Amino acid sequence: MVLKGIALPIITVLLALGIQAGFSQNISKASFPKGFIFGTASSAFQYEGAVKEDGRGPTIWDTFSHTFGKILDGSNADVAVDQYHRYPEDIQLMKDMRMDAYRFSIAWSRIFPNGTGEINQAGVDHYNNFINALLAAGIQPYVTLYHWDLPQALEDKYNGWLDPQIIKDFAMYAETCFKLFGDRVKYWITFNEPDTFTVQGYDVGLQAPGRCSIVLHLFCKAGNSGTEPYIVAHNVLLSHATAVDIYRKKYKVKFRILSDYF
Repeated sequence: MVLKGIALPIITVLLALGIQAGFSQNISKASFPKGFIFGTASSAFQYEGAVKEDGRGPTIWDTFSHTFGKILDGSNADVAVDQYHRYPEDIQLMKDMRMDAYRFSIAWSRIFPNGTGEINQAGVDHYNNFINALLAAGIQPYVTLYHWDLPQALEDKYNGWLDPQIIKDFAMYAETCFKLFGDRVKYWITFNEPDTFTVQGYDVGLQAPGRCSIVLHLFCKAGNSGTEPYIVAHNVLLSHATAVDIYRKKYKVKFRILSDYF
């Protein structure tokens, strides 16, 4: 026991010295393997703001963040970091940092304010301008189709990810994005962290749409923690597979998938 007590501080000191020595070495892009990609990432809801501008429809996260008691400090993303207006500055900062890539998500409700139906041209124009500006700066766009911001209209219409209809609607939205932006976007991500929004949104109710059945529905007004996360996961997986199949058959250049069901 005494030896272990002595060894621990010695090991800590040695580790600290090793870390300090590592930081003292000069590191540059040349230190990394050829083809290593330096980049950063964001999501539409967390960054864009401008939630009521240019025809954007409301999302489940708009509703959730404006529901009293759901967000601890009462904050919302109505403005966020205002990337919708300030993206030229953001892109210049990325260029100054010599970024190779930028992963961002498209807000489904900017393309289809009601989830389906007529395309919102103002939303299309925004993402066209954004993508073109990235490429002009030498930054490769990596686009996420869904980063948790389901159009509220689909949640109201058929409970969103709980209904199989979502598979067809997501496929339509995904193919629309492939058609509109696929000539310049070569890397697509279907879903960001699907396990997170299925569990947090439909099991424990801590994220949008805030469904659960824990504590006799005292925390959530609706939901079934025993079944809904699995129904959502099933529909998400089928939506992913459908979108991938469409892309491979009609638009294939390269496809990158981010998912972490484990």
